[in-house]
Amino acid sequence: MKELILLGLNLFLLVLFIKLIRAKNLLSYLSRGRWWLTWLSVGIITFMDEFTSMFYAPSETHRFIGNKAIFFLILTAVFIHYSTTRMVEIAEILEKNGIKGGGVYSFSYLVLGPLVSFIAVASIMVDYILTACISAVSAVANGLTFISLSPLTATFLPFAVIWFIAGLNIIGIRENARFTFSVFVVAIFVILNLITLGYFHSTPQNIEVIKGSFHNVYGDLTGDDIFHAIYAIAVGMGSSVLAYSGIESVLQTAGLVKGWRDIGKAYIFLALTVGIITPIVSVLVLSSPLDFKSHEGDLITHYAGVVGNPVFSLIVGFLASLALMMAVNTAFVASSELLERVAHRYGFKWLIKTNKQGALYRIHLLSAVFYSVILIITGGALRILAEMYAIGLLATFCINMGSLIIYRFFKGTQEIRDYYTSRIGTLIIWLVFLSCFIYLALHKPYGTGLWAISVIFFLIAGLQIARKRAPEIKEIGGTDFPMELITRIAECDEEEIHIYFRRPGERKKELRKDAFFITFFSPRQGIPPKIGDNYFRFPIFKTQGVYYSILAVLHTLRADLSEKRFVIHLGWPTASWIDRMSVGLFVFNLMKLPKLFPEFEFVIEHGSQ
Repeated sequence: MKELILLGLNLFLLVLFIKLIRAKNLLSYLSRGRWWLTWLSVGIITFMDEFTSMFYAPSETHRFIGNKAIFFLILTAVFIHYSTTRMVEIAEILEKNGIKGGGVYSFSYLVLGPLVSFIAVASIMVDYILTACISAVSAVANGLTFISLSPLTATFLPFAVIWFIAGLNIIGIRENARFTFSVFVVAIFVILNLITLGYFHSTPQNIEVIKGSFHNVYGDLTGDDIFHAIYAIAVGMGSSVLAYSGIESVLQTAGLVKGWRDIGKAYIFLALTVGIITPIVSVLVLSSPLDFKSHEGDLITHYAGVVGNPVFSLIVGFLASLALMMAVNTAFVASSELLERVAHRYGFKWLIKTNKQGALYRIHLLSAVFYSVILIITGGALRILAEMYAIGLLATFCINMGSLIIYRFFKGTQEIRDYYTSRIGTLIIWLVFLSCFIYLALHKPYGTGLWAISVIFFLIAGLQIARKRAPEIKEIGGTDFPMELITRIAECDEEEIHIYFRRPGERKKELRKDAFFITFFSPRQGIPPKIGDNYFRFPIFKTQGVYYSILAVLHTLRADLSEKRFVIHLGWPTASWIDRMSVGLFVFNLMKLPKLFPEFEFVIEHGSQ
């Protein structure tokens, strides 16, 4: 029976992948003179990144929280992949604002500015550094399952992996979609056979262990009080989130696909593949009577030998080593793309200089040095690396969700209505991630220390750079001066002057002699084009909002042009205060204006103006 099912499974997979390979434009396609990756291609690249966590995360999670890991690996899988609906929303928002790719760095920069974006860069870099380190160590551990080497040789092998991958990137040989798809096909064949063998190898004892896991968690959630339950969830999910690292990679690579809808399809693909495979494999392995302590680095490979045979175990070990080495490569590629984006924004061309092969060799060399330093500091211990890993991952989740909440608070859904999610749901997701982050920050000193050092470094260096090289400086330099507005109005022969306050991109009336238009814009989103001599664009700085900018203009008009009669035109807010909470506060402030400026006439309009 077992052999028949395995035969049927492999024949089904063989037919499926043959049809996929024959499909036209399966991984990439040409559109308007540019090659784009398909949603499947981006999804597979991230699949391989997230898939590698399976080879070290279950054992590390079990070491942290015991058999509760079974329950929390399932819960975290559901929660993480549900939270990707917010990643799709972020991709849509970035695209609507003319930004593609960059993930949490680009989004935090758009919403909160350089300060938080540098914290995001530090958090992502911590992730990439530890991805490379932990993947290199785990690749060696799985590859040496059947090979005996001296301790000194085994210690130096992770360094060899890192510098080998660095060398490949420097000479221009990078991971590509077709090679990744080939590895993906092999991975699916191997892992589904492992799951099938694990199912047939299961005994009533496995069921009892699983029940025990759920019973222990149930006791934590129902005992004592609500705060103890929240703490239990933070501990469990904070300890198991490591299994789903790499999930943000799709958002990071949004610039490789044509539109944000492809990002949504890629996340659905991940939820239906690795989002199901990882919990199933984890449950099968962690419910089995294995010596977890002796096989922390090669638990899945060891399990393959238990349910199969030495040959199958060797195949799983080879797959693990190959996939983990690809994860090291992904860390190199992703970190180079992130630093290239930052360096390009702030004009550091020397850092992003390429060699003859078009590789960012300077960034790759710096990355290899950083990875090696962390391996030296930690001694290549998988336990310490695992403790350090999750803090940066959760920091990026917190920044992403927090930025989304703030964006929707101020912008609502009126401007971007194609895809949006519940703001209450986003708030709950953010609170869960924040709780997990706080727990790890308090209980994982190595990870907190590395993350804090990275954040401090990027903040000090980044803010100094931003003051001199920020692209906003150029945008602000192209704005109009308030005295230009005063001078133009003073030169106007009309006694009654109409002042129109308009949002960026909003339609304007035909410019006339007695009408002056004012737009306040965020320098991070670029200066609107000037459409006439009576159209003025003023930047909004972080120390003031639109309302206080309006106040400043009105006070200036009253002080310098008291002989003129002004009619102030304000646009009608189209978003409800429930949809965009900031609208209620803004309208409340606008209602104060007639009392503050009784000599002015105020008009709120909607329609053709």
